[in-house]
Amino acid sequence: MSGSIQINAQPRQDAGKGASRRLRRQGLVPAIVYGGDREPEMINLAHNELTRHLEHESFYSQVLDLEVGGKAEQVVIKDLQRHPAKPFILHVDFQRINAAEKLRMMIPLHFLNADSAKGVKLGGMVAHKLTEVDVVCLPKDLPRHIEIDLLEMAIGDVVHLSQVLLPEGVTLAHAPDPDVPVVTIQSAQVHEEVEEGEAEEGGDDSTEPTGSES
Repeated sequence: MSGSIQINAQPRQDAGKGASRRLRRQGLVPAIVYGGDREPEMINLAHNELTRHLEHESFYSQVLDLEVGGKAEQVVIKDLQRHPAKPFILHVDFQRINAAEKLRMMIPLHFLNADSAKGVKLGGMVAHKLTEVDVVCLPKDLPRHIEIDLLEMAIGDVVHLSQVLLPEGVTLAHAPDPDVPVVTIQSAQVHEEVEEGEAEEGGDDSTEPTGSES
């Protein structure tokens, strides 16, 4: 159960918005690590290093090795705040893990053979309804992603949440609704109608007046 990604961080003492702004001006990201049998600890880490890690999808859904001031512990990301308009990370929450305690995590879905699916070869188009699922498992069983094979899917076929094959030791956080679709292969005509409908709804929303910010 060893994370393959190491994150280097340093402890910090100053809290508050002013302290966080000072850190960001220095190219650092304020963060906190909590959980386990220890008190929460405020830390900071290099923004450039963090953004390089975030380029990898698995960074969000795997056990990470966090080294704080020379002491290592294993954690997972529980929250990440981004600037609404700029490519900056504002804050990160890490949770310590316990090998004997189950984690609840959002895990990405990987759709295999999308280009070679039976329905796609006949002119259909893949429509993703979900791109991640909420699961519970022990840290040792935490998958980096969950695969769904589309090879045998024909036009009109649907994979529902209750049909997704989960790795051993992994369960959904909630009992799956058998009617919740995950992925389907639509005919090109249906796909176009859906996109047109979404565009019209978006157009209606854009005409709503917006209030001024406080």
